[in-house]
Amino acid sequence: MATVAIYSAKGGVGKTTLAVNLAWASARLSSRRTLLWDLDAQAASTFLLSAGKAKADAQSAFTRDIAPAKLIRPTAIERLDLIGADASLRGLDVLFHELDKKKRLQKLLTTLAGDYDRVILDCPPGLTETSEQVIRAADLIVVPVIPSPLSQRAFDEMAAHLGPKGRVLPVHTMVDRRRKLHVAALEAFPDWPFIPYESAVEQMGIRRRPLGAFAPASPAALQFGALWAAIEQRLAGTS
Repeated sequence: MATVAIYSAKGGVGKTTLAVNLAWASARLSSRRTLLWDLDAQAASTFLLSAGKAKADAQSAFTRDIAPAKLIRPTAIERLDLIGADASLRGLDVLFHELDKKKRLQKLLTTLAGDYDRVILDCPPGLTETSEQVIRAADLIVVPVIPSPLSQRAFDEMAAHLGPKGRVLPVHTMVDRRRKLHVAALEAFPDWPFIPYESAVEQMGIRRRPLGAFAPASPAALQFGALWAAIEQRLAGTS
């Protein structure tokens, strides 16, 4: 089992869009047994993939009141399951601090290793106790970066904090080639994957489905597929 974290210190950079579409690609394009674990109290991934409410407080898995496996729900997508988020995760940073267990998330993930090939973590933004747990637990950290100097600066600072570069994969998101700034960013980092800005992506919130499920031929969907192929290649190189 490999764990891929979708993480950024900044909010509003397309993190959940990446998490949901990469989880779909893992399950459908790579035929992997895939779990998306929503760690963000805003529960956007949970909203996009689920019509029902969580079985219990999401935070209960970390206090060990409930085993993570008990919180897993199937989605409408074959081979893709979900551990949903809810408002209880607003206190997760405080809980991790009080528990003083630096590898709690990592240990919880090991209990799922026999059931899944890939786990995608949709992480809350910020450099927090939760992000430290994620950094320790993830085999690969995918970082969405909007093409702008400020976002690039934030990524550079965060990458230095994250550690070995082999575990970090930056991705330009919301790319609009009509903007000179965006074109310049793509030219400056030609090896970075990118996801184009596209109205079909916005439709995900209405349809509550990953892009590949309703617009598989769209440019963004094709780029998500290519990004997942690159992630699989990266994981194979580190196994």
